[in-house]
This record gives sequence, C-alpha cells and structure tokens, in this order.
Amino acid sequence: MSDYSDLPVCQFAFPGPLRDRLVAAVLAGEKTSTTGLLSDYEFEDEPLPSAGDRMVVVDSADRPVAVIEVTEVRTLPLADVEWEHVRDEGEGHASIAAWRAGHEAYWHGPDMRAWRGDPDFRVDDTTIVVAERFRLVAAL
Repeated sequence: MSDYSDLPVCQFAFPGPLRDRLVAAVLAGEKTSTTGLLSDYEFEDEPLPSAGDRMVVVDSADRPVAVIEVTEVRTLPLADVEWEHVRDEGEGHASIAAWRAGHEAYWHGPDMRAWRGDPDFRVDDTTIVVAERFRLVAAL
C-alpha cells in the first residue's frame, strides 16, 4: 500500500519506550490485539473502530511504520478479558493478572491522568474496555 495519507492514525500508548516495544511487536507479528478504554473514545469524541478499518501505526517520533486492518472489535468489562486476547497483545504476560497489573499501571499512570485531566482516574472490574484484533497489512 503506497498511499496511506487518508488513513486514521493508530498510536499504541504514549510516545516512549512502551510505544516502541508495542510497535516492534506489531511489526514482528507478535501483537495482533490491543485493549483500550471505551471512555477514551468518548473523551476524544471518536467512533469505535470497525472490522475492515485500516489505520497507520506511528512510532514515538510520529513516523508511519505500518498499516493494520481491524478484524474484530468487542466491548466488555475489564474483568472479562480472556487469556487469548491477553496472549495476542504480544507483551509477554504470563497470566491475565500480570496483564491486568501492567495495564492498570499504564491507565493509572501520570501520562494517562494528565491527558485526561483527572489526577484520580481509575479503572476497575466494571470498566468497559474495547478489545480489538487486527492484522498487519504492510510495514512501511
């Protein structure tokens, strides 16, 4: 795919080491799922992605590095995220509990709280997440 300028941008995490690891996992084919918060879509007034949507993945310098295509989107409570989804996030977590701890550290972290403008932002078992599956279409 040579022209991707009309595609929406996909940013995994905030710029920095975490984004760099996640992008590398996408490019290596190890990361084929991701989890976001429904409230982030509402906060940004953005529609949820749909199967068939394509996006340009950017690195920490906002350089386009890949095109991905969404294959599935589900919304569910955080407590209901299953092992297959966790495994396919490609972050090497050995259990759902380890995945959850890592994601809570991110969601409760200073970057997220600053972005939301809420120093007390928290997630819990009932928080609705967006569980997305995708495939790598092209490395750029």
